[in-house]
Amino acid sequence: MAKMHMVLQGKGGVGKSFIAAVLAQYMAARGQEPLCIDTDPVNATFHGYKALKVHRLEIMENDEINSRHFDALVELVASSKQDAIIDNGASSFVPLSHYLITNQVPSLLQEMGHELVIHSVITGGQALRDTVSGFAQMAAQFPADVTFVVWLNPYWGAIEYEGKRFDDMKAYKDYRSQVMAIIEIPALKKETYGHDLSEMLQARRTFDESLQLPSLPIMARQRLKIVRDRLYQQLEDAAALV
Repeated sequence: MAKMHMVLQGKGGVGKSFIAAVLAQYMAARGQEPLCIDTDPVNATFHGYKALKVHRLEIMENDEINSRHFDALVELVASSKQDAIIDNGASSFVPLSHYLITNQVPSLLQEMGHELVIHSVITGGQALRDTVSGFAQMAAQFPADVTFVVWLNPYWGAIEYEGKRFDDMKAYKDYRSQVMAIIEIPALKKETYGHDLSEMLQARRTFDESLQLPSLPIMARQRLKIVRDRLYQQLEDAAALV
């Protein structure tokens, strides 16, 4: 059974493309060749990773999103024997979510022997309530058998509200049965780990490309390796990815 891993969150700048890239790299490290697709009509960051061979799906027509172009996405995934990873932009979040739900795509994929896995991002700081609400709305609107993986990204601040962590919040408790894994992106010191990761992301380099870069200082490579291994270990433990 091939899985369709879709990164969905209506808030921009929360790390969706980073998550898509990490998923693709993790699968490649396990010997897989995932089908990588970028549907972001504005900032096709995922497509910028040349090493991941990301296919860019054009969904714009006359300066507007034409939801019918998402038919091509289903065709690509349906014919793939490998797992697929789809990065979706904030601007196309509503049209794509509406398309998937109204066209009953999750059940269609299931009939074809595939499975939809939605990766949703929760961030700290001012975007905390918006991202938590976005996750809850998706969990409520999609069929109950759709699997969710929640990524906690503390880049903008601690993921905590009134003393509660995400797993203590009502949104998680209401839809806990649909969440198969919670992945915690490490909180990184900006002057060391954060700086190294930021430079890697800006250059659209993968972890392996960075670790093989002779010009990169030894300790920068060491810190990137530690971040990679922490993320990969959590993904290894995530039942939704098996």
